[in-house]
Amino acid sequence: MNHGPAADRDPGPRTAGGSVSHTDPSRRGTEPVLHLDNVTRVHGQGAAEVQALRGVDLKVHPGEFVAVMGPSGSGKSTLLTLAGGLDTPSGGQVLVEGVVLGGLSRKKLAEVRRRSVGYVFQDYNLIPALTAAENISLPRELDGLSGRAARREALTALEELGIPELADRFPDDMSGGQQQRVAIARALIGDRRLVLADEPTGALDSTTGESVLAVLRARCDAGAAAMMVTHEPRHAAWADRVVFLRDGRMVDESISQDAGSLLVSAATNAKGPVAE
Repeated sequence: MNHGPAADRDPGPRTAGGSVSHTDPSRRGTEPVLHLDNVTRVHGQGAAEVQALRGVDLKVHPGEFVAVMGPSGSGKSTLLTLAGGLDTPSGGQVLVEGVVLGGLSRKKLAEVRRRSVGYVFQDYNLIPALTAAENISLPRELDGLSGRAARREALTALEELGIPELADRFPDDMSGGQQQRVAIARALIGDRRLVLADEPTGALDSTTGESVLAVLRARCDAGAAAMMVTHEPRHAAWADRVVFLRDGRMVDESISQDAGSLLVSAATNAKGPVAE
């Protein structure tokens, strides 16, 4: 299994402009794990109205790792919260494994988020009163897994992230980087088909960040789909393709080794402020 950056792997067919072809033969006929269909998101009304996303169409297939880049305020975090069912689009629809999230009851939506979607938040969202192992195993216990079996899975996830010694430590007794890795372990536990990560390496040193990206890459290589927001071209290089946002629109889509040039373009062409 190859865990290295995408620059070391064959990215697949490209269009004349250098982007990955949407007709990649390996993905034809494969139902996407995530499908954002003409999604818009508007905040506020009247003079205070801000269009955070404008008609975004995006599919992420099994085994695919997508990086989302763009200047501050381009809509990256909004895109991720909609993909995870944490917010509702103003227009269009979001589908996870073919299920329209907007058509689900509150209870069913919570089940989809718990069973199918692993979400890595920028601010970790760990429960202070629970240990690392308890934070990680909670979603599995809510799904009916026994406490003992859920703890075993949690310990395996901690081992995978290289932090087994944190199992019985509380969040307040961890550094920011340690909390980040616990949050990532929580997102990966169980058979989550979609992993969404908002700047997952933000609190980590470069070596630890690379090891976390290797774990996300391996999860995709095993068949899951992942979408990661990042500002770092070297981190985007672990992905299969880069989706670039500006002013709430998807303006480019390229193989990940082009991320550096895309970021320079964004800095040059970024326009007025919009909500992120």
